[in-house]
Amino acid sequence: MTTREDEWLWGWDPTPGIVSVWAEGNGEATVWRRIDGRLRVERARFRPWAVVDRIDDLRRAEVGVRELDGDGELRWLIDTDDLRRIAHVREREAALVLPPDEQYLVRSGRTYFKELAFDDLRRMQLDLETSGLDAATDRILMIAVRAPDGRTSTIEGDEDVILRRLVVTVRELDPDVIENHNLHGFDLPFLVQRARAHGIVLALGRTDEGLRQRGARRGAVSGDGAHRIRYVAPGRELIDTLDAVVRHDFAARDLPEHGLKAVARHLGLAAADREVVPGDQIADVYARDPERVRRYACADVDEVAGLARLLGGPAFALAQMVPRRYERLADAGPATGVIDPLLVRAYLRAGAALPVHSAGSGEAHAGAALHLFAAGVAHRIVKADVASLYPSLMRTYRIGPARDRLGAMLALVDRLVEQRLAAKAEGRAAPPGSAEKHRHEAMSAAMKLVINSAYGYLAAGALTRFSDVDAANQVTRRGREVLDLMCREMAARGVTLLEADTDGVYVAVPEAWSELDERRLVSEVAALLPAGVSLELDGRYAAMLSHEPKNYALRGYDGALVLRGVAFRSSRAEPFGATFLRAAISRLLDGDVPGVRAAYLATITALRRRELDAGDVAARVRLTRTPAEYGEQREQRREHAYEALLAEGRSWHAGERVRVYRTAGGGAALAREGARDYDIAHYERLLRTQFTARLVRAFTPDDFAVVFADPDQLSLFATPLERIRPILTPSDSGGSVSRARTAPDRATDLDDPDRRLDE
Repeated sequence: MTTREDEWLWGWDPTPGIVSVWAEGNGEATVWRRIDGRLRVERARFRPWAVVDRIDDLRRAEVGVRELDGDGELRWLIDTDDLRRIAHVREREAALVLPPDEQYLVRSGRTYFKELAFDDLRRMQLDLETSGLDAATDRILMIAVRAPDGRTSTIEGDEDVILRRLVVTVRELDPDVIENHNLHGFDLPFLVQRARAHGIVLALGRTDEGLRQRGARRGAVSGDGAHRIRYVAPGRELIDTLDAVVRHDFAARDLPEHGLKAVARHLGLAAADREVVPGDQIADVYARDPERVRRYACADVDEVAGLARLLGGPAFALAQMVPRRYERLADAGPATGVIDPLLVRAYLRAGAALPVHSAGSGEAHAGAALHLFAAGVAHRIVKADVASLYPSLMRTYRIGPARDRLGAMLALVDRLVEQRLAAKAEGRAAPPGSAEKHRHEAMSAAMKLVINSAYGYLAAGALTRFSDVDAANQVTRRGREVLDLMCREMAARGVTLLEADTDGVYVAVPEAWSELDERRLVSEVAALLPAGVSLELDGRYAAMLSHEPKNYALRGYDGALVLRGVAFRSSRAEPFGATFLRAAISRLLDGDVPGVRAAYLATITALRRRELDAGDVAARVRLTRTPAEYGEQREQRREHAYEALLAEGRSWHAGERVRVYRTAGGGAALAREGARDYDIAHYERLLRTQFTARLVRAFTPDDFAVVFADPDQLSLFATPLERIRPILTPSDSGGSVSRARTAPDRATDLDDPDRRLDE
């Protein structure tokens, strides 16, 4: 039997096969459904609606009015035959007016993709190759296309011909979804501007009109430069795989960077003979050897297809629950973009009044505990993890938003936890590599995303409708109690505490312990925790370098090296330094101090002999000023990245990322393959002052000075490298809280539009 809580989570209309919805403010909705592989188009009517706090300025003859139950400020549900009749309510602070497609989905109880698997979608990938990055002056050389059946081809010729053929190709292939990496950051904005230059309507949707626009957290800069936008194609979903990469890396923290080539290599999606052409050489290579660029572009769309299938499952699963378009859920923050729509639908289904967004009582959010007990090198590491600590505490102690009089948030979390456990079990039982396994794993990941966002939703202040900082502080207080109990009990059992926070506790166990002893430690401490809070052994490692809170390196018993934190993994770091760190840390955790010194000397030698390319020493810089803005302040302060762009005579846009390096003359230049005119002395200093500093906790001050001594200034009285041993030093605070998180929750970090968006 379907319960009220099931309807809150899944909707109540079981219509299968919806692959896209487009609704207009006049109450007309078009629904595209895929049934047994065939596309069906349906028209529907609905009453556009809004929820408001007062109705004194409405003309009752044109608007239907219903009073909702309860004491929420938004207590009047109004509807009409045309959204324009109530357009003025958008100007109010206290009003809920959703986009028409979301209005249709919320009130109908429908969601996308019921009874469909990810592979049932018709997915097409496209990728632009251009003469440069400035759509105002550069042009499209070719467009690579991958059809839903996997065939790849290219569209070439005069630019106006390319654009028209693209529209025809999309119509002929008729995909439900169009995908690419950085689709909304580069390809679509470039296409739109070039189509506009030729007077071509870029009708990539299932209607005859061109692309629409919507506001977005990440995407192209709007025409007025005031905000971000994304383009929308009615009847199709436009999916940017960069969103899936950011979401994946936010949880896994295992990607070297977010660019397509690096991610594809890391995830095993790149072919061994994959063609590579540096971006700034595309036009030159295309003029000499167009077939090479064709191979390169076709490899891109093949990798995008694999990446979308590998990482896109959670967004696909979310669309089966949440009343929003699939493409919006692909880049939505889990708090405001997922939980809020679920709660709004639940309240309207129950006929209950909604609260307005509120800044709250002004009470400060306490943040979560984070302990650094010791820094340096330790061996025989165990990580004990509390699975979803904060949601578990919310469920155990029934801590929810005070204004949620229906108890909808806790009910949703309860349902999600129960159904996620079922999805995990079914995924484990399914055949490896099967569509069934892929479906269950994707659903489990989607549910975990929402579950872990519940606490962040509470603490997000005015950003979320039902936020409750007092409730969030209750959760963090309980969390600190649990964490203190875990650490105290583990230390009493003879282990060395290293680091602890809500993600887990890292300890070093005695040399004589077996894996069975490690598991016994975790099970004994788990038995002491509150009911509903689950502790499990989450990882075993041969060694760990602890640098700062949340910044560490782990060496697995299989030899694999895992780096965590911006000190060791930053998209802005110069690649030569990152390469040095991996080599040095690998040797350090093996106890090979001479090897650490050798890695340091090898890097200096490579710099001095100019064996490195400009790309190896260049930093990735995000441009925050437009050309006009930089021009206004240039006389007061000159910045290398902008000066490099001006020297090349190239324009740019705010939000763009470029690779810039310091030249031998002290100037700046954009990194180009083969360029080696970098400032050797500058990058040697960078190596000594910044990158080696990540290893300072592993040695005494005297030993550190020996290991990283200038090769030109060796001391006759230095300690032999073979006698130097890495150290582990207890923190000065004796294990007290060294830093408290003040951000609401890791889950809300996804709402940060500037977080590691490597193009």
